[in-house]
Amino acid sequence: MDEAGIEITEQARPYWESLERGVLSFQKCSHCGNVWLPARDFCPQCLSDEWAWTPSRGHGRVTSWVVYHTAYDPAFKERLPYNVAIVELDEGPRLMTNLLMPNEDIRPQLAVRLKPQRRLNVMLPCFEPA
Repeated sequence: MDEAGIEITEQARPYWESLERGVLSFQKCSHCGNVWLPARDFCPQCLSDEWAWTPSRGHGRVTSWVVYHTAYDPAFKERLPYNVAIVELDEGPRLMTNLLMPNEDIRPQLAVRLKPQRRLNVMLPCFEPA
């Protein structure tokens, strides 16, 4: 586990390596075409173990978000208030992320694009308005 509290498993290593290159990748089933995040050894829809890592175009829409005004971990105290959002990529997978914009400007279905940010020595998939 690194200092950000993220354990990079062999299963998820391609995801983190692609983020280091500025690309967000997800898994796609070769059998049924389902797409997903986070990393798994098998398709959550058909249970096939035949899948491939696929690069995203990095565009999506905000489906939900919260704004934290309390730091439940001291590491986040300097970031208050901060947002945590769910973004649905144009290709289908959803992921939890941060939006790089004023919290009061966030709205449902806001179009966003990937803008990876390095935090605590790890590249994270953050998004900004498209």
